[in-house]
Amino acid sequence: MTTHETAGHATTTGLDNRKVMMWAFIGSDCLFFASLVSTYLLYRGKSVVGPYPYEVFNIPYTSVSAFVLLMSSLTMVLALGAIQRGDHTRLRIWLLATSILGCIFLGGQYFEFTVFVEQGVTLQGNLFGSSFFTLTSFHGLHVTFGVVILMSFFVMSLRGRLSQEQSLNIELAGLYWHFVDIVWIVIFTVVYLIEAPNIVH
Repeated sequence: MTTHETAGHATTTGLDNRKVMMWAFIGSDCLFFASLVSTYLLYRGKSVVGPYPYEVFNIPYTSVSAFVLLMSSLTMVLALGAIQRGDHTRLRIWLLATSILGCIFLGGQYFEFTVFVEQGVTLQGNLFGSSFFTLTSFHGLHVTFGVVILMSFFVMSLRGRLSQEQSLNIELAGLYWHFVDIVWIVIFTVVYLIEAPNIVH
């Protein structure tokens, strides 16, 4: 932890108060997503009318989307490393790359939603549609918010308003972004992969 981070921002834990707040937010958001995932699992198999998950899920397609989002965590790490070294050119490159990968994921999710709706899966159609769209839409909103944050930092860097001493801002954005990625790993596993045996058969 740098002197700049501790000066005027330290808490009794020794951590910067902004980092404490971010961890508190992530903790509360974990509970939020845990409730959504639990609701989906409780309703799984309870729909009395179709379409059903195994009829609409495309595991290979969603696997590609998951890979894209996971790769964005790597570019986020590279962005943090760049600003900590004072390399603003690479900082902008990796921030932009992370944002683009996030947008690709969101585009893939939008396309998937469109296909599902065409096949009869809607928010009001059955329990599967209601719980699925609620869970994945809230995750998509988190990704969208993350992209907005990253692009804001990208613009700040272009204008020379993001210094090496402000690397904590990028670190906090990275914590949020990694959290969003981890949430998607959980969703992909318990929502999509759990249906894989049914899709095969």
